[in-house]
Amino acid sequence: MVDKNSPLPLYYQLEEQIKKTIETEELQPGDALPSERELSESYQISRMTVRQAITNLVNKGYLFREKGKGTFVSSQKFEQNLQGLTSFTEDMKARNLVPGSKLLHFEIYPADKDIRATLSLKDEELIYKIKRLRLANNEPIAVETSYLPVSLVPGLTPDILASSLYTYIENELELTIGHASQTVEAAIVDAEDQQHLHINKGVPVLLIQRETFLENGTPLELVRSSYRADRYKFKIDIERK
Repeated sequence: MVDKNSPLPLYYQLEEQIKKTIETEELQPGDALPSERELSESYQISRMTVRQAITNLVNKGYLFREKGKGTFVSSQKFEQNLQGLTSFTEDMKARNLVPGSKLLHFEIYPADKDIRATLSLKDEELIYKIKRLRLANNEPIAVETSYLPVSLVPGLTPDILASSLYTYIENELELTIGHASQTVEAAIVDAEDQQHLHINKGVPVLLIQRETFLENGTPLELVRSSYRADRYKFKIDIERK
């Protein structure tokens, strides 16, 4: 129950209690939360206070609403540490999840000005454009678009992309991937990608742009990925120096 004599706001106390039931797995992903009326009567607090607690938990990703149906417990977010350079496949396997990929687009064409500048390519040099839907345990997590020089990664085919691209680059082509530069920002995706990711119009995603280099400094890849913000989070450890 909530303590009305506590200096902590009532909505915050309720929020913490609901969060605890989720974190201790008393409430499981997909479980329905009691209605605002039921929670209001159970805790003897106003429905406005209940609504504020629930809204905060929805905004933090613990809960999600379905219009006309109610409020439900969200699945746990996948977490990726930003300090290591791994492929999506490697990242999912490290979490004991089953990685999956659906090829949405595969094309070879001359690189445009921006791509040429990023990958240090000559005029009219050919690149691969690869767009894939990334899955974890068969759930859509991200839409990923990659650009790679054909001259650097020859022989790439849709069949090869059914497994790990990085494995092909390192094991078959014997190239050594060295480092990457990555940025993260909030964005809104178009209607097509909303459908791929199973998100509603206007829901923001985490837009990740990564430039990957070989050990000798040669640009290897430009990747732009739109991750579901309700299912994915990124972690970085920072030291004070």
